[in-house]
Amino acid sequence: MKILAIDTSQAAVSVCIMGDEGTLLASETASMLRGHSEALLPLVERVSKAAGLSLMQVDRVAVVVGPGSFTGIRIGIAAGRAIGMAAGVPVVGVSSLAAFAAPLIGRETSGVVAAAVDAKHGQVYVQGFTAKGQPLAAPRLAKVRDAVRGLGAGPLRFAGSGATMMAIEAWSMGAEAEVVGQAISPDIAFVARLGALADPAQALARPYYLKAPDAKLQSNAAIARSA
Repeated sequence: MKILAIDTSQAAVSVCIMGDEGTLLASETASMLRGHSEALLPLVERVSKAAGLSLMQVDRVAVVVGPGSFTGIRIGIAAGRAIGMAAGVPVVGVSSLAAFAAPLIGRETSGVVAAAVDAKHGQVYVQGFTAKGQPLAAPRLAKVRDAVRGLGAGPLRFAGSGATMMAIEAWSMGAEAEVVGQAISPDIAFVARLGALADPAQALARPYYLKAPDAKLQSNAAIARSA
């Protein structure tokens, strides 16, 4: 199965194409806070060319659906759906937290793997997994201290943009903790691998925000409509 994977949910744009045997054919990641929409399609085109495949030759599209940047999530999903529709292939959604945690699964036989994304204002998007990869609970938005407490006594291994703040909090509470990965975005190859394993009927390419947007419409600036 040839997988096109897309991630614009964090402070980067990442794309890869994975081949039939799980071999990474081409990959590119560009760090950026803004400009995801302008960067994504040219990056997809470069990766497709480097892989020696047209987008019509992929068997599935995997796109990160969040949690993460509201705007970035929408951009990635819209592009993934458009490519999937044009190619006539399934489009599956992949959690950013699962993608952050995936490289750590199976490294140890015990403890908790926790993926944490900095949600600003002293909060994180967080999800814990067993060493074998079973989710301990659903992803949630929580204050850092509450997020650490919810993971148990440890040992704890953290990954994601919120990993360091989570580990510092865990150490202050006397828990055994380690920062294993603090990348700003998941390894896109693991997004592709999770996408290959996903059930298209269950892993829908729909936004997974976990919180309301920070930007609010100003109701006092609304213009009254005439009857």
